[in-house]
Amino acid sequence: MQINITGHHVELTDALNEYVRTKFDRLERHFDNITNAQVTLSVEKQRQKAEADIHLAGGEVFASNEHDDMYAAIDGMVDKLDRQIIKHKEKMKSHK
Repeated sequence: MQINITGHHVELTDALNEYVRTKFDRLERHFDNITNAQVTLSVEKQRQKAEADIHLAGGEVFASNEHDDMYAAIDGMVDKLDRQIIKHKEKMKSHK
């Protein structure tokens, strides 16, 4: 899986990059057919925002989350993506 991480008004540190990549490894355990992911981390006033757009076999999944802490925003976004990917996988099974 190819992960593109961009920052908007935020410095992308090695720690943030590594944190996002380890969280996305969890998504890959649920569904193997993830082709690429576009992750955008941004800061708007005091709110930290994390957004991700994932392209996978048979569709596309988008999630975003806002929090006071960037790491918490990433956690919430990955949890949303996890639920959506599992739901997508179940839909793919039921159609076959």
